[in-house]
Amino acid sequence: MADFLMPSLGADMETGKLVQWLVKAGDRVKSGDVVAVVETHKGAIDVEIFLDGVIDNLAPLDQEVPVGSVLAMVRQSGETAAPAVAAVAPAAVSAPVPVITEAKAEPARSAANVGRMRISPAARQRAQQLGVDVTALAGRGTGEGGAVCLRDVEAAVSRHPAEAAAATGSDVHRGFDPAQMRLAIAAAMGRSKREIPHYYLTDSIDFGAAAQWLAAWNAGQPPEQRLLPAVLLLKACARALQVYPQFNGFYQDGGFRGSAGIHPGWAVSLRGGGLVAPAIHDADRLSLPQLMTAMRDLVQRARAGSLRSSELSDPSITVTNLGERGAESVLGVIYPPQVAIIGFGRVQARPWVLDGQLAVREMLNVSLAADHRVTDGHLGGQLLAAINDALQHPDTL
Repeated sequence: MADFLMPSLGADMETGKLVQWLVKAGDRVKSGDVVAVVETHKGAIDVEIFLDGVIDNLAPLDQEVPVGSVLAMVRQSGETAAPAVAAVAPAAVSAPVPVITEAKAEPARSAANVGRMRISPAARQRAQQLGVDVTALAGRGTGEGGAVCLRDVEAAVSRHPAEAAAATGSDVHRGFDPAQMRLAIAAAMGRSKREIPHYYLTDSIDFGAAAQWLAAWNAGQPPEQRLLPAVLLLKACARALQVYPQFNGFYQDGGFRGSAGIHPGWAVSLRGGGLVAPAIHDADRLSLPQLMTAMRDLVQRARAGSLRSSELSDPSITVTNLGERGAESVLGVIYPPQVAIIGFGRVQARPWVLDGQLAVREMLNVSLAADHRVTDGHLGGQLLAAINDALQHPDTL
């Protein structure tokens, strides 16, 4: 019998509110299944399970559950059912936890119907947020085998915007409290500056070759298949981290633990205010079109409040691109227990010496904030140089 525990969805999370089970006692689950919805200051998160077996002894809903507490038990093949466990006690916290205002839950009948129909986790969650009865979409989804996808729910909302607004009371996704998120961000960044000895490096990158390659690639492509400059930046970082894995991991228990994969957290600003940086898993293994698709999907789901627990639990480094917001450069603060953050500013025309001649080039500022307990400026400079080199050869990305 294995324990299914409340996952940690970031260094700034101490508890989560269990608001929905998507399985019932006795259901068979497999690794990767979304089985519950947990509310944190980052919104309503789809929680995956990474065990195989029969789930039982589900914790009760609407309680604050500490990270690491048992949410359920999973019976392996051949094991008998375990006796019922006591309900999870409300979390003890040192300071009052701000209350999250929730939208009304769907009727039990609708929830049961959702469990039987083919619907993606993101679509299911968005439908609940917006008060859309997805049973009316059953069998008419645009996904594989008629599965209802996020775009189907959004299309239903666009046909009946007034009803959706009345159901939610606002355009901010369920479980998201900007003030609470701001407090959590401040706490995590305060801890980072107290505990992590930061060092900072910056470099200027000639983005001309990358811009020319990007224009040639996008020529004739339909809008939904075009690449944005951001995808080149992220892939260049992933490629550099293959060479310098000392920046890709976590400082825990007094030492560095490298990540098993390159899972950069891509910083996403939320429309209601605040910031999340969920992981794009194995970014180094994805082609540029695959990475672009993953980035678009991640941003859309982050702003819709439909992230998965695995995307928040293991980002191995943070990459932030503030150039789109008009910033010339950015000096980031490391998100613990990560050991580095890479930041990009905007691309702008600047005078630059090229082959001994003064020229006007498209230039880009890149920065690195890193943990001095793990690396130093010498290695950090090599990482920035590797990012620069990758962007000079975009055809190899």
